[in-house]
Amino acid sequence: MKSKILTSMVVACAFALVNCDDTTSAVEDALQEQGGVPTSSSDGLAPTTTPEISSGSIVGGDNAAIPASSDSQGLSQGIEQGTVPASSAIGGGNLVPATSSAGGENASPTSAPASSGQQGGDVAPAPASSSAGTTVTPASSSAAAPASSSEAAQAPAASGVFLAEGTDENRDQMEVEYIERTGHDGGGILSYPKRLSADKKHAVVVWGPGGGTEPGAYGGMIRRLASHGFVVIALRESPGNTSQGKPALDWLEKKNKDPNDPLYQKLDMTKVGCSGHSMGGLESEQMVIQDKRVITAMLNNSGDLGHTAMASVPTDKTIGIVYGEAGMERPNAEADYNNNGVRAPACLIQMTGGPQGGEGGWGHGSGPWGGMAATVAWMRWHLGGEDFRKADFVGSSGRYINGEIIGEQGHWKGTCKNF
Repeated sequence: MKSKILTSMVVACAFALVNCDDTTSAVEDALQEQGGVPTSSSDGLAPTTTPEISSGSIVGGDNAAIPASSDSQGLSQGIEQGTVPASSAIGGGNLVPATSSAGGENASPTSAPASSGQQGGDVAPAPASSSAGTTVTPASSSAAAPASSSEAAQAPAASGVFLAEGTDENRDQMEVEYIERTGHDGGGILSYPKRLSADKKHAVVVWGPGGGTEPGAYGGMIRRLASHGFVVIALRESPGNTSQGKPALDWLEKKNKDPNDPLYQKLDMTKVGCSGHSMGGLESEQMVIQDKRVITAMLNNSGDLGHTAMASVPTDKTIGIVYGEAGMERPNAEADYNNNGVRAPACLIQMTGGPQGGEGGWGHGSGPWGGMAATVAWMRWHLGGEDFRKADFVGSSGRYINGEIIGEQGHWKGTCKNF
């Protein structure tokens, strides 16, 4: 009997040793499957919001980066109406050459000539805490934010549109593909998550650059949107109408139907948003008015010159504007939103308390760089179906109504109507 018991104990120990030999494999496999850490950030924190700067750009006072080869709808609209002097486009202070693109991205060293009769450029201010060519993660980026619904549990979007699991709009969430010199005219940028969803569709965002500015100047915004799960097509140029946006969406629809394309059957072309800077904002506004595929728009430092376009947005669509307290676009942004004929759900979000140099606060380049989080949150809400984000924009105490601009100097001051 003792012999049989001893034999059983030996066999049992042998099985235990075999099972213990692989105890870490499942954990290692699970860790290897984790994604979402941007290659540009080795510490897992948000990459700098310093704008992409093509060679030949200059950096103004208070680190206001100015693309050297650009013109601006915002400049023109202020100058033409006599509300803003032409000199307000310049950052002021001692100008020094920019040494490199921020964030490690290689902006194309090309320069588009300024349009006839327009002066200055789409101003691209860098954060006050960083200098051109240096990746800086502001200390406040990890600080406690105002009470915000975007800190809620990371649940999948109810609409079925794919979104990155990380919900923080102030950080990149996934690694992305970033393809330059593409699109319907070979001059745009296409960006999307490297790991496309196998069971959900991806919403689409069309990005319009400022007048005369290369789309690569907005590399940070393009990558941020794509890292949250969107397929982003940035246009080569923004004429301020739908002449570039509509062909870009047609091009994406063809890719969505091509069995040989990586985006085959990956796109939800009923969930399209448009956003853009200055002239790109005007294009976004016209796209949400005229293209049935587009259901929302977020203008950055823009607003209709005639102050009437927002009144034409259909009531089943949404529109917002992010603008600077000192930007020359301010009169048009406010008048467009305050038009009594506006019936669509709309928001007007001002960036306040910015660096006091050049334009005297957050200026014409504020939205696409220091304020990019608002556009990302807006798209996650209106395209991704994250309805909990409504509290961040609508009411009296949300993040984009009265909250800190995370990682930057200043505060949001927002108002909404028709929700």
